[in-house]
Amino acid sequence: MDSSFFQSFVLLILVTDPFGGVPLFVSVLSSVPRERRWKVVVRECCIAFLILLTFMFFGQHFLDALQLSENSLRIGGGVILFLIALRMVFPQPGGIFGDVDNTTEPFIVPLAIPALAGPSALATVLLFSGDRGREMATHIVVLFLVALVWLAVLLSAERMQRVLGERTMTAFERLMGLILTAMSVEMLLTGLRDFIHTL
Repeated sequence: MDSSFFQSFVLLILVTDPFGGVPLFVSVLSSVPRERRWKVVVRECCIAFLILLTFMFFGQHFLDALQLSENSLRIGGGVILFLIALRMVFPQPGGIFGDVDNTTEPFIVPLAIPALAGPSALATVLLFSGDRGREMATHIVVLFLVALVWLAVLLSAERMQRVLGERTMTAFERLMGLILTAMSVEMLLTGLRDFIHTL
């Protein structure tokens, strides 16, 4: 397996964090009739996938329009990833994205955005948008596989939380947070190094 493929896959899994989103999905879907829950999960995953795919294709045009360099995006994305990672390692009341309203059926917010297609995921696919040809095709395949992981994890969210327990899910999320912290620092250092070379 190509190392860039594996690295991109792991990075997108970490920044979208479907395992860490299990408690959020269970909580938000608690007021939704049981027979509709799987439909809501599939819909929200598809919306998140389309949003990230759109940013992947048109992200470079977006950067050009705002006159932003890839280095600034890489540095900014590294900072956002680091802050998200800190909240994963040191959980806050209300979870990573704060308190959410779970009295109505969710639509786009908060499950598609920001639970899956959050700022860190958008920043990551914007970085991918600078690639061309084979690399872009690789990233599209990676995003599709990551979306399949979302579906597999979130469709079994209630069962997973019941079997593993809240403590195990929290421990797993903290582990992912530690890995994401290292990757965010690496992204930040790469951006700074490339910026220094342009001086």
